[in-house]
Amino acid sequence: MKNVRGSKNVYADLGMSDADEMLIKAQLATKIGEIIKQRKMTQTQAAAALGITQPKLSDMLRGRFRGISETKMLECLVRFGRDIEICVKPAPKRRTTGHVTVVFAG
Repeated sequence: MKNVRGSKNVYADLGMSDADEMLIKAQLATKIGEIIKQRKMTQTQAAAALGITQPKLSDMLRGRFRGISETKMLECLVRFGRDIEICVKPAPKRRTTGHVTVVFAG
């Protein structure tokens, strides 16, 4: 079997047209899941705290987040006491298009 090096985005490697959006949602969902685990919350408790249904939270945590907006996921993080900071800056001259990156601090 030939070794093939993938990109940093599995969704792009799979040829999905919304790969960047899916990667961002996956990163946000992972962070939400980490916070829930850290706080030792059940999905029912976490869903109530986040203002969403338990089935919707379960879907999000399992990577089924097509029906959940990035804005809603950011709202969930805010409800968990996280500050959200969005930084818009010029792309490096070597690129002609911009790029979205999620960075988690502390």
